[in-house]
Amino acid sequence: MNHKLSVPQRKTHRVGVFVDVQNMYHSAKHLHGARVNFKELLSIATAGRDLIRAVAYVVKSDTEEERAFFDALEKSGFELKMKDLQVFAGGMKKADWDVGLAIDAISLSRQLDVVVVVSGDGDFEPLVNYLKHQGLIVEAVAFRRSTSSRLVDAVHNFIDLDETAALMRSRRVAARGRRGARAEHSEREASEPRAIGTDTDGLDDTIS
Repeated sequence: MNHKLSVPQRKTHRVGVFVDVQNMYHSAKHLHGARVNFKELLSIATAGRDLIRAVAYVVKSDTEEERAFFDALEKSGFELKMKDLQVFAGGMKKADWDVGLAIDAISLSRQLDVVVVVSGDGDFEPLVNYLKHQGLIVEAVAFRRSTSSRLVDAVHNFIDLDETAALMRSRRVAARGRRGARAEHSEREASEPRAIGTDTDGLDDTIS
């Protein structure tokens, strides 16, 4: 098990969850060919504690599919913060929320006992160290294989989503074998990305 729990998670703790959506989406897609079940993700990050704020940081590209996804995020309990995708001369694209997420976490820290950063990005290490210095418990939730070791070392607690993803993946492979007689249809169905978390959820059809 790749979880790290050096500080107890108490139900009385006030929790703020800050989600780097791009990081989660691309990690799930590249590592597991899967979709993130953000409703289940929020449940994992909160861990039965007192949720004060849950903020998801997204980048807009103005598509119908994207709008449906954003609606589903809000219905799952997230406050959305959006910014436009920046396209520079020469075609280079930039879209990150690192500074914005850090500012919000610091601004809200006086209302919280625990800050949960849902990202594997090592650039959040200075934020983690600052919040720890202020007396907060800091946790990260991410896929261990795509998470910076510096971030894992810095946080008090780390929750590895790879284990949940592996479970969903094994179910998908087993289901494919059972439907072997319907090869073409079954292979197409089984190869579609699935949600990480529960088998069914409101977000499963909103991300491709």
